[in-house]
Amino acid sequence: MKRTLHFNILMCKRYGVSPENIILYGQSIGTVPTVDLASRYECAAVILHSPLMSGLRVAFPDTRKTYCFDAFPSIDKISKVTSPVLVIHGTEDEVIDFSHGLAMYERCPRAVEPLWVEGAGHNDIELYAQYLERLKQFISHELPNS
Repeated sequence: MKRTLHFNILMCKRYGVSPENIILYGQSIGTVPTVDLASRYECAAVILHSPLMSGLRVAFPDTRKTYCFDAFPSIDKISKVTSPVLVIHGTEDEVIDFSHGLAMYERCPRAVEPLWVEGAGHNDIELYAQYLERLKQFISHELPNS
């Protein structure tokens, strides 16, 4: 997945797609390569749907720091993202605890108003009306070229 995303970014550069026309969207484990890319490449925006702080912190919730063997340290990379970032998370997420989304939001220097979906779990956020409304608001009114 990460290799494919990097390839797509390189192809965008090769064929003249400008960064302000690229919105990176990652959901769950897909937020890991999304944050990695956004921390190294310029883009118009980033949307993190049910993000995780790190793989180790999902498996061991009491973990408070990043260890060298943690393969997915998104919490340490989010501060390098220079694009506007929308964080979306369900308050009743049974896979990736809500605290992960909150921590990613708090560590992100370019975070916009997040969407905390009250009562939503890990795989049903899209069923709530405020999900699409917040996406439309973010893309249409909160990006530099909107």
